[in-house]
Amino acid sequence: MTLIKSISGIRGTIGGGAGENLTPVDIVKFTSAYAAYIGRQANADCARCADDRRVRIVVGRDARLSGDMVHALVVGTLTGCGADVVDAGLCTTPGVEMAVMHYGAHGGIIITASHNPRQWNALKLLDGRGEFLSAGAGEEILRMAAKEDFAYAGVDGLGRVVERVDFTAQHIAAVLALPLVDVDAVRARRFRVVVDAVDSVGGVAIPALLEALGCDVVRLNCEPTGEFSHNPEPLPENLTEIAGVVVSEGADLGVVVDPDVDRLALVCENGAMFGEEYTLVAVADYVLGATGGGDTVSNLSSSRALRDVTESHGGHYHAAAVGEVNVVARMKETGAVIGGEGNGGVIYPALHYGRDALVGVALVLSHLARTGLTMTQLRAGYPDYHISKNKIELTAGVDVDAILRAVKAAYTGAAGVERVTDIDGVKIDFADRRWVHLRRSNTEPIIRIYSEAPDHAAAEALAGEIIDRIARLS
Repeated sequence: MTLIKSISGIRGTIGGGAGENLTPVDIVKFTSAYAAYIGRQANADCARCADDRRVRIVVGRDARLSGDMVHALVVGTLTGCGADVVDAGLCTTPGVEMAVMHYGAHGGIIITASHNPRQWNALKLLDGRGEFLSAGAGEEILRMAAKEDFAYAGVDGLGRVVERVDFTAQHIAAVLALPLVDVDAVRARRFRVVVDAVDSVGGVAIPALLEALGCDVVRLNCEPTGEFSHNPEPLPENLTEIAGVVVSEGADLGVVVDPDVDRLALVCENGAMFGEEYTLVAVADYVLGATGGGDTVSNLSSSRALRDVTESHGGHYHAAAVGEVNVVARMKETGAVIGGEGNGGVIYPALHYGRDALVGVALVLSHLARTGLTMTQLRAGYPDYHISKNKIELTAGVDVDAILRAVKAAYTGAAGVERVTDIDGVKIDFADRRWVHLRRSNTEPIIRIYSEAPDHAAAEALAGEIIDRIARLS
């Protein structure tokens, strides 16, 4: 059993001892610290609080089994701290993010463990822009929770649930209103789409979006029971069922989302995986083509295919450290028109700064409708890359930072090396379109090694080269 506290929130397995797993005690303590932090920030922002209204927090959750219990604790704690709550109930992560903006709230809490199995749950924390908290804010909340640096309201200062709302319809309406979502063209194609929402909130949101776009929807694992019918991470090995159904139903494509609907994987009409790394690539290709180019951002561990497509449209690609908050910050710095992560996370600033599978679906369908291509034809038009993911477990006490510095020094200026980046571990880009990214674990003596090349064997060979070098160093 596990409890993980980080700058992005608290995550763990349900049950067991306080401080060791995600228990009611831990949920109340962490929510209290968050409420106190948001309250202090609001009080410091005189312009924001000129109307003297209470701090307002949006709360939403995915459909996992512990959701009701955690939701009740979070809402009760927030009101006990004197905050008012907009209760979004069952809601996607991007839906909660957008609701924070819509209601002018001071923050938001999303109750979801994303792609983790059913025994897990988590609190994801948002600021008043509907974006994940900065590292500094997260560290301060961790400090406040550890020190129990918070207090509760007296009876006259208690907060209340000011509204209970289903935000899904508003989210869908906002997606359909985007200029690049070509509703008429998609409706004209009448796509047949199989949806696998792994028995969570995506089973409500994604079919509703598709039906609004005139699609014929085949539902698979779309009842939001929380009894995940397969491993909820949208990886090829977990998607054999939908691959078969796409073929048997004669569908144009399959759509797969994780339990909180911020990751999107696609299945081609022949049952082949489109490739989670290529979700963002396809969306970026469409957006850049429709807008005449622009800048893009993904994290250092995402496929080079985004860079290739961006440059083919005359734009500039920028890399960010791993983590959605880092990608968003880099997108704002560069004015990127599209960005995200290679795990199927699409961030489209024209809607909001958060990974959003709904806008990803709408833009991919618009791309298909305007080009007349099949999913297989669309995928064939992109550079072919293969990623290998490995890790090295090191002896406790080994100086991981020293190893990373040594690897950086060995490749800096070496023949065939295009660039070496050290904003998040060490990434080495080679002129022959290969790259390798080394990152340390914050909790274990582990170095994670991601490598990519135009074929799988080359990606594996590059990882092996780095692993051998590290073995000599350690």
